[in-house]
Amino acid sequence: FFGGAEAEAWRVKGLALLRREVEEQILPDGGHFERSPMYHAIVLEDMLDLLQLPRVYPALFTDADVAAWREVVLRMHRWLRVMTHPDGGISFFNDAAFDIAPALAALTEYAAALGVACDRAALADIEALTGSGYVRLQIGPAVMIADVGEIGPDHLPGHAHADTLSFELSLRGQRVLVNTGTSTYEVAAERLRQRGTAAHNTVVVDGVDSSEVWSSFRVARRARPLAASWGRDGDALWLSAGHEGYRRLPGKVIHRRRWRLDANELVVEDVLEGQYSSAEARFHVLPGDELTWTVERASGRLAAATWHPRFGQSVACEVLSVTPAAPVWTTRFRWQ
Repeated sequence: FFGGAEAEAWRVKGLALLRREVEEQILPDGGHFERSPMYHAIVLEDMLDLLQLPRVYPALFTDADVAAWREVVLRMHRWLRVMTHPDGGISFFNDAAFDIAPALAALTEYAAALGVACDRAALADIEALTGSGYVRLQIGPAVMIADVGEIGPDHLPGHAHADTLSFELSLRGQRVLVNTGTSTYEVAAERLRQRGTAAHNTVVVDGVDSSEVWSSFRVARRARPLAASWGRDGDALWLSAGHEGYRRLPGKVIHRRRWRLDANELVVEDVLEGQYSSAEARFHVLPGDELTWTVERASGRLAAATWHPRFGQSVACEVLSVTPAAPVWTTRFRWQ
């Protein structure tokens, strides 16, 4: 289509820019740096498109570039496996919705068509994406995915939500605890609500967001994660993490959370260090009879809520609102 010295200079420049951006945007654990499973899947499809080009124009790309892109695809594919629920759909952290990006199965098939053999081995009981700040626990019928890291790159947090220490839970292949999702990018109250802390399975302190989301794609002061740890305790898996997003408040509050997951229950222990006027832990529950819940050193009630798995879609669900009576309290979910 283009020929000559000027076109060649464009190609060389374009490849240099591409190498730079791939190195910056794809984290060592394979995650896209915006930490959105939806946008990660979009970029993974882009990387697969790149691998198409040398098949059509083999003389224009070096073996080193092609090998590097294949390695990135393998890392990105594995990251998406970790962040995908047993139902085959993405988890809802930051801006994420169904039917915008290809699902994991479609991307796996695309990769195979290009001769890229992605890993299909069973995931470990504990999968930690340390660069991105996500941890997946899997035991018996339960799969839990938790956000224990940064909200996104400091210079580009546009798709970030105030969702630090939130998590999602699937049982027997079905989602039961979910973050609210994303149905709109319109600059309006509903966009702010869906990005806010109260729309996620985590703790709201003094009625404010853990990270100050504003407008449609802006964030002011951000929650900074504290060191996370995880492991096995007998027949259970555990994860412990924290953040200091509420230290900007007069009471200098730090939120710590510990999850303990076994084949029959999930125990969530929340700790607030510092002074505060009010606190609320919220857990969004999809319809079904899978879960029962109890609270310790707190009171809980169910209220009507909405889940937004696609742009323009609102699905009725419930939210368990837990009001603590002490700085340390526990929410326990059980299933048969």
